[in-house]
Amino acid sequence: MTLHTFLFSGILSLLPISELRGAIPYALAKGVPWYAAYLFCVALNALIAPLLFLFLSTLHRLLLKIRVYEKLIGRLIERARTKIKAKVERFGYWGIMIFVAIPLPVTGAYTGTLGAWILGLNMKKTILAVAAGVVIAGVIVTVISVFGIQAVSFFTKKIG
Repeated sequence: MTLHTFLFSGILSLLPISELRGAIPYALAKGVPWYAAYLFCVALNALIAPLLFLFLSTLHRLLLKIRVYEKLIGRLIERARTKIKAKVERFGYWGIMIFVAIPLPVTGAYTGTLGAWILGLNMKKTILAVAAGVVIAGVIVTVISVFGIQAVSFFTKKIG
């Protein structure tokens, strides 16, 4: 366990493509205990929601001053809101939590937060839903990674 391992795991936790799906397995493969890998990576990944929500809101307000952006993005956001309004009202923040909790490509804290922001959902409730989803995704990824590493280790000993 080196500082390099924690830094790289932290970077992977914060990157949109890898998030927990890359960070936790990397940390475990480098010898970080499962509980330390889980806590560290989940904590960093949960920070994405408030940071991204604030960034998007601020950037959007600044860009709204540009007429082309206002017309193009304004229409896209309104179209997205009306198109999936019924589904969002049906599942709400539980839906965001479940979406973030599924550790598959294109699901995660970034996509969940972006979707909630586009739909104009409440920031605090979104942050809580995303954080809960990250906690669940972290458990799933950690369990799969620990058992995967144990299985590989077992079969490697049997073959070798």
